[in-house]
Amino acid sequence: MLRPDYVFESSWEVCNKVGGIYTVLSTRAKTLQEEMKDHIIFIGPDVWKENDCPYFKEDPSLFAEWQWEAKQQALNVRVGRWTIPGEPIAILVDFYPYFEKKNELYGWLWENYQVDSLHAYGDYDEASMFSYAAALVVESMYHHYVKGGTFDNKTRIVYHANEWMCGLGALYINKKLPQIGTIFTTHATSIGRSIAGNQKPLYDYLFAYNGDQMAGELNMQSKHSIEKQTAKYVDCFTTVSDITANECKELLDKPVDVVLPNGFDNNFVPKGASFTKKRKEARQRLLKVANALLGEQFDDDTLIVSTSGRYEFRNKGIDVFVEAMNRLLRDKELKKKVVAFIEVPGWVGEPRKDLQERLEEKRLGETKSYTEPLEVPQVTHWLHNMSHDNVLSMMKYYDMHNRKDERVKVIFLPCYLDGKDGIVNMTYYDVVLGNDLCVYPSYYEPWGYTPLEAVAFKVPCITTDLAGFGLWANKEFGHQGEITDGVKVIHRTDYNYSEVADAIKDTIAEFSMMSKKEVEACRKKADALSKKALWSEFIRYYHEAYDIALQKAEKRKATL
Repeated sequence: MLRPDYVFESSWEVCNKVGGIYTVLSTRAKTLQEEMKDHIIFIGPDVWKENDCPYFKEDPSLFAEWQWEAKQQALNVRVGRWTIPGEPIAILVDFYPYFEKKNELYGWLWENYQVDSLHAYGDYDEASMFSYAAALVVESMYHHYVKGGTFDNKTRIVYHANEWMCGLGALYINKKLPQIGTIFTTHATSIGRSIAGNQKPLYDYLFAYNGDQMAGELNMQSKHSIEKQTAKYVDCFTTVSDITANECKELLDKPVDVVLPNGFDNNFVPKGASFTKKRKEARQRLLKVANALLGEQFDDDTLIVSTSGRYEFRNKGIDVFVEAMNRLLRDKELKKKVVAFIEVPGWVGEPRKDLQERLEEKRLGETKSYTEPLEVPQVTHWLHNMSHDNVLSMMKYYDMHNRKDERVKVIFLPCYLDGKDGIVNMTYYDVVLGNDLCVYPSYYEPWGYTPLEAVAFKVPCITTDLAGFGLWANKEFGHQGEITDGVKVIHRTDYNYSEVADAIKDTIAEFSMMSKKEVEACRKKADALSKKALWSEFIRYYHEAYDIALQKAEKRKATL
């Protein structure tokens, strides 16, 4: 297998925490940095302008001579380290100057690769200009280090582009620097996500969809076009799960070369006494919030359940989660009180002042407990769109008002859990730790970090086999996952919404009947499964992708 001497990897989410790809890159970086010490270089967008990036530490001494040369070329970069485990080198590039040559670039794309940018709108231009700027960084560095003798014809270099947003840069390098092996990873096809998000049946009908036709119908022509053509022309095309690989074959007309499953780095999962302490603190805080909001006492025997992720109401299965909680209200098998949190960032206004006052109030040095609920006892923060919010509307439709006599309470926590939300004031990972059970019943989920994160914190979870992680778990178990395996994998199709809701309800009821010993066994199984998804296990797939790209680059070098 050919191993790269250098890897340049670009993504909109390098040093820019906006979605799941940040987790992929930032947890994988440590493993690559240990293997390739400072020969893995990440390139991200400098969206921070004059402000400091909270995930980046500048270091003018890194590539100092090249930095000076880049300045002469009017390439505005900041070089430093990404402040994550492993602290790999990161280059942030200013892409705003390239907007003035946008039309020229799109013309070049059409002439060379038949990419249709005519229907571009929204974030297409911004992403494309960043992608171009990232490619210029690689081109500039390459020529600088060839001139200086660091790179020669034997130096093996890979350029790895993530998502359609980095497609233009991958194609530019493909054309201008044939000595470099190119890899393109789509984490979810833009057209597949759009079909699912528009309430169309994706899976049963996948074989019959024409990607180009659907792109026209859903006004996705430009994103689909750059994604499809990049997949076609790079040296190695990859995605993150078998389920998305099938989607790529059908919608992009290009089978993937390798599947790169998303791993995890569990170094920040607390150990031993620290784990026990943090779990206890998280539970106390969540139950305290529930008491202040609902005016009801919850002892430690209460089942704390949650769902979380992006606010994609159908795709992430938030709708079916609310449905399941509504059905659980009337389930005779349920043996414990349930407090279910929906931790999904909505259009948040501000934390509720009345709730804050209750949480801060003390009596005789101890936190006061309450016996009367606040008004609107379903939500912790006021939203800008209270009357049009999907979660609140569905709860209202089902008359779910968290009444005293109901054993299941649902609380919407509509903000990023960054430790500064004003109510819970704990980070997401600290909150996950306090759960008894996590539920992620996704309809569209190429991989699914949320269930993997849950099991890494020893929290059993429920997911579906429409999520890449759920499929992978089934493969590891050798059967459809049950809650006693640590992960319950529900079979989900385009049309079995009601059965999925029942399966969630039944699993929570089953879990409520388990003894402490049985629950502990579940938690151990969850933990054991998470160990099989560490980057140390999955990095081999990346070496496979690097090899495919480099083999093709070596052949090209021979003809140059």
